[in-house]
Amino acid sequence: MQATAYTYDAGTRTGSVLLDDGTAVPFDAPAFEAGGLRLLRPGQRVRIETEGPKDAPRITLVTLQTF
Repeated sequence: MQATAYTYDAGTRTGSVLLDDGTAVPFDAPAFEAGGLRLLRPGQRVRIETEGPKDAPRITLVTLQTF
């Protein structure tokens, strides 16, 4: 799934993304670290993997979107 980076805290390695429908979804440090990223800037297009129900997804991976 694709999303746009919305917030990122380099100290805690947590943040949130905006889904294409405008829904903000938070991610935790393990999800960020699973993607192997070192930094994330708001506005970057990212690829995410989620688990759980569609109305309350939990992000398990955040990485950069590549084409």
